[in-house]
Amino acid sequence: MPLLTAATAPVDVRSFGAKGDGRTLDHDAINRAIVAVARTGGTVLVPAGRYLCFSIRLLSGITLMLAEGAVIEAADPARHAGGYDLPEPPSNDVYQDFGHSHFHNSLIWGDGVHDVAIIGPGRIDGIGLTREGPGARWKGGGKNAGSHPASMRGVTASEMQQLEPDRSLMNGRGNKAIALKNARRVRIANLTIARGGHFAILATGCDDVAIEGLRIDTNRDGIDLDACRRVTIRDCQVNSPNDDAIVLKASYALGETRTCEDVTITGCTVSGYDPGTLLDGTRGRTQELAPDRDRVTGRIKLGTESTGGFRRIRIEDCRFLRSRGLAIEMVDGGVLEEVTARNLSMEEVTTAPLFLRLGDRRRGPEGTGVGLLRHVSIANLTATGIDPRYAATIAGLPDRPVEDVRLTDIDLRYAGGGTTAEAARVVPEARDGYPEPSMFGTLPAYGLYVRHVRGLTVKGLAIATDAPDARPPVIVEDARDVRITGLRASGEPVVRDGRNIRIDAAS
Repeated sequence: MPLLTAATAPVDVRSFGAKGDGRTLDHDAINRAIVAVARTGGTVLVPAGRYLCFSIRLLSGITLMLAEGAVIEAADPARHAGGYDLPEPPSNDVYQDFGHSHFHNSLIWGDGVHDVAIIGPGRIDGIGLTREGPGARWKGGGKNAGSHPASMRGVTASEMQQLEPDRSLMNGRGNKAIALKNARRVRIANLTIARGGHFAILATGCDDVAIEGLRIDTNRDGIDLDACRRVTIRDCQVNSPNDDAIVLKASYALGETRTCEDVTITGCTVSGYDPGTLLDGTRGRTQELAPDRDRVTGRIKLGTESTGGFRRIRIEDCRFLRSRGLAIEMVDGGVLEEVTARNLSMEEVTTAPLFLRLGDRRRGPEGTGVGLLRHVSIANLTATGIDPRYAATIAGLPDRPVEDVRLTDIDLRYAGGGTTAEAARVVPEARDGYPEPSMFGTLPAYGLYVRHVRGLTVKGLAIATDAPDARPPVIVEDARDVRITGLRASGEPVVRDGRNIRIDAAS
């Protein structure tokens, strides 16, 4: 981890001309302080005050310390003279969107740096950042299949233009609070981040990273780790109703495939309350839908971009509040294996509590094939207030099943109310669709839906509903080697096209 104290005293940015009055642009002064301290390494201190800034450029050996009462405020090029650093070339934005593909157009950024830290207890306010940006240029072989969730089919062209503006409009605008590319030995700790733009934190190709004790209340993604290795996210609160709270990816943003591996997420709380209401304490519930027209997001997810694959991921002792559930998605090739999650509690789950999906979008360079999703273990998961449309789902493909999943002590409580017509629904394959629980529509099972799976062991599964539900509690379809023991649920499980399937009720 980077050195957080230096032999010399911290250097105050005011000694380089920063005013901290909320009116003067202070990024040049802060950057002068960083350049001076980087000659030997040390701490750049941002004392109490409000520092209006465009891009701040991290250098190796720097700890940027925001003192109590310090706020770095993102300037707005529509209101303030100047702009953010331009998005750097070359662009590898064919297979992921603009926001994932550029780093310099950010409030605070570091490219190729090592031994750096950004620490609190101060605040970053991204009020001048944009949360929007162009989508990926990939067109899915002309079909553009899987570019957007099925829930967005009703979005008009003008609405999409607002969500994904043209690239020509992005120069000078900033869309990330903190962006790090190819960084080594990084610590981000004890900060508050409000209104982080497209990403409050985006780290791509970074190794040996510690993210600790953050409070993030943002208008799009919270923490995104893309193709990172040896990372710990600990004791963070992330509220992000419009997109994912903590998400791991393995995209092609570096122009090469790189595995996301050895990541631990522990002791974190994610949520989908109204923007700003985590920080003000009101935890509002006015907003019902995210921009993708599904219910609010705020979850922990692996995917969607998966080209590089995932290995040795641990998620433990985390809470999900008014958010979508845990999602593990492999649709762009790559191999996902050795993922464990345990001690997860969920309240007011806005889609499925658990969603494991192996699909065939193949948004990647030539030669990208169908991926693998295997060796996943989830234990001690409790979820209440679950949207009754979306059972916990494990869904592969007919020719590429999900393999070796273990569920232990799973307790799910749904709203109920499913009908006999819903029980008779035929679930579409949606082979190349964007992975979301809503891609399949309302499911014919109310608790657990399993399709195209080889090797599933469930020990202890309780499924309950607040209102009667006419659907079966469990459907297993095109599966082999499935053992479910300790099932507590109303109704009889249904097995279709199964071999070596055993489902035993709790005694």
